[in-house]
Amino acid sequence: MPRHAALLRGINVGRHKRIAMADLRALFDEIGLADVRTHLQSGNAVFSSAEATPKALETRIEDAIAGQFGMSVRCLVRSQDEIHAVIEANPLRETATDGSKFMALFLSEAPDPALVAAYDPVAFAPDQVRLGDRVVYQWCPDGLMAAPPVGGFVERHWKVAVTARNWNTVTKLGALLDA
Repeated sequence: MPRHAALLRGINVGRHKRIAMADLRALFDEIGLADVRTHLQSGNAVFSSAEATPKALETRIEDAIAGQFGMSVRCLVRSQDEIHAVIEANPLRETATDGSKFMALFLSEAPDPALVAAYDPVAFAPDQVRLGDRVVYQWCPDGLMAAPPVGGFVERHWKVAVTARNWNTVTKLGALLDA
């Protein structure tokens, strides 16, 4: 059965949108997802599903969270191959040497090329930002708080949802998908 990663946006950040990972795993089981494993407390899960499309899985997960927990949570789903493609395509592997300061900003969909041309986030930090396939790579050598707000910029101007994961999490999800 195909493997997928679910990236839940804004889960367990601050006091809002709190979901215990045991409860999230139970919910995934209830909606027919198999071999569910979570990583950290920030809404990362891997699972198996015969469901063919990530978009259908996103809707199923979002609807289940709304029904069970009464909250609206954006979910982005990537297939095992898509997660591995993000890892393999890393354009900053020689520069970004600390996985806790290197971010993958996952996009809900491919942005309009005209919007990408008009609002290029690489201009924020030409040596630290690169575009990929439904992902923006951002190296934050001075820490996340000192980094340009690429995620918000992209979300506002490209009209897509963004959820970010540090590189340590991305590579761990890749390993969990293979387990």
